[in-house]
Amino acid sequence: MKFLFCLFIACNPFVLLAQTNDMPQDFLSANWHKERRNQLRNQLPAKSVAVFFANAVRNRSNDVDFVYHQDPDFYYLTGYREPNAVLLIFKEKQMGENGIQYDEAIFVQPNNPIREMWTGRRLGSVAAKEKLGLNLAFNNSAFKKFKIDFSSFNEVLFFDFYNDVRNDEGDSSDLYDLIEQFKIKANYPSANSLELKRELPPNLNLKKLSGIMDNLRGIKTAEEIDMLRKAVTISCLGQNEVMKAMRPGMSEREVQGIHEYIFKRYQAEDVGYPSIVGGGHNGCILHYIDNYKPALSSKELILMDLGAEYHGYTADITRTIPVGGTFSTEQKLVYDLVLKAQEAGMKVCKEGVAFDKIYAETAKVISEGLVELGITKSPREYGQYYPHGCCHHIGLDVHDRGNYDVLKENMVITIEPGIYITDKSKADPKWHGIAIRIEDDYLVTKTGCELLSVVAPRTTEAIEAMMKQASPFDSYELPPLDVKKR
Repeated sequence: MKFLFCLFIACNPFVLLAQTNDMPQDFLSANWHKERRNQLRNQLPAKSVAVFFANAVRNRSNDVDFVYHQDPDFYYLTGYREPNAVLLIFKEKQMGENGIQYDEAIFVQPNNPIREMWTGRRLGSVAAKEKLGLNLAFNNSAFKKFKIDFSSFNEVLFFDFYNDVRNDEGDSSDLYDLIEQFKIKANYPSANSLELKRELPPNLNLKKLSGIMDNLRGIKTAEEIDMLRKAVTISCLGQNEVMKAMRPGMSEREVQGIHEYIFKRYQAEDVGYPSIVGGGHNGCILHYIDNYKPALSSKELILMDLGAEYHGYTADITRTIPVGGTFSTEQKLVYDLVLKAQEAGMKVCKEGVAFDKIYAETAKVISEGLVELGITKSPREYGQYYPHGCCHHIGLDVHDRGNYDVLKENMVITIEPGIYITDKSKADPKWHGIAIRIEDDYLVTKTGCELLSVVAPRTTEAIEAMMKQASPFDSYELPPLDVKKR
């Protein structure tokens, strides 16, 4: 028998995979996720159940899918990182078969040795119960037969489904509407969300759960703050290494690559959002993600908005630096104005202050400063140069869940004023192409805020000094790309 067991292990790679521990050891604990479920349960209305589904697997092209990313709410409550799963959280204890009581249940994809050989390990229902710490764990195939009468609850809290093709209400010719028009022309039955909602049972609540999760996720625990410190510090180190390595002639894509190499070097799994690396006029595009420019000029600025994602938690850092290593007079004037605005926002950032107060302080500085520089004639014209807000939560999403009324202790937010002067601007052409954003991450405290992204230089003097330092990439030369037939 012992011989047969050893032979089985030797011939079965899945057993060997299960025996190894190749995972990082600093993930949030099962007890931490369990406490989040308890916190949610405390806020559920009487005789209710909350239903969560894992994120869908999304297709990239043909038979290739995008790298899977779990729904942040699902991850927050379970730590489970696989698709095809359902989570139920009940306000009160439920009576199951054989008299077993439970107040939560998860349904996960089953172990499947063949599929795991192709697409990676699965936790499975047995390990899910043990490692995730849930009362009940089943294979997802059991959900269909699971005895639950949703009509018996006063409220079933649930997030509305969204298809991969979402409707932009402000664009009547987006892909969603084009598909709807096709359905009409082809006499195809339409199933838009409004028609579906007319048929929803009265106890199904599609709004309340979002508010509850905003309340929970907006205030970070000590463990989450530790995760964010890691993500923020890694992102800052990426900025620093690019400052040292920056040379005229580099491409936007190369700059992006150095950032993201540093992220991986420090074990960040991914970027928290598509990396924004805009040289010259490209920096005026707020969410520029093409990063195609093949050669940066010594006279240009480059705006770099990138965030490492570490165990699900993402930073959001922006630095704007001179490609040639030294700010021009006009670039420095605009940069210092943006920095002054950011520091004005920092001064009022503390518990009890309205979110809008931070923006108001930054806007006041920028509106007055643009007039002093002669870029605008009236403070009221600032909006064309500072067209966005300046604060948002960060966490499991780069624009994380949270309330946006009043700042509270242990919120983690950004402050990110910016000025963007396009070649269409009426300002003197000497200002054209200057695009500057300074974005940092802050922990809100009772008496102020802590600058988490302090490692990356913020002043023009500190940036220029960093850019003079030697870089490990200086001696790294690649041969030219030669695609000639040999």
